[in-house]
Amino acid sequence: MPNVKLYSTSTCHYCAMAKEFLKKNNIQYENLDVGMNREAGKEMVNKSGQMGVPVLDIDGEIIVGFDKDAISKALDLT
Repeated sequence: MPNVKLYSTSTCHYCAMAKEFLKKNNIQYENLDVGMNREAGKEMVNKSGQMGVPVLDIDGEIIVGFDKDAISKALDLT
């Protein structure tokens, strides 16, 4: 099972889409709300170089934004 971390905020539409996509595909993930957790925000920026959400860390592969094709590929769903 892949190790998936989702860096998100509660008000981000694309974050909600990423969560729904992961749930639909029965992928367990750790959600880190960078709006509430400053340390998670720093971790996200260090990993991705990005300030915007969502950012996914799938077994060390960083995907910025809700890129369904890249997420599917990283999770071997294709």
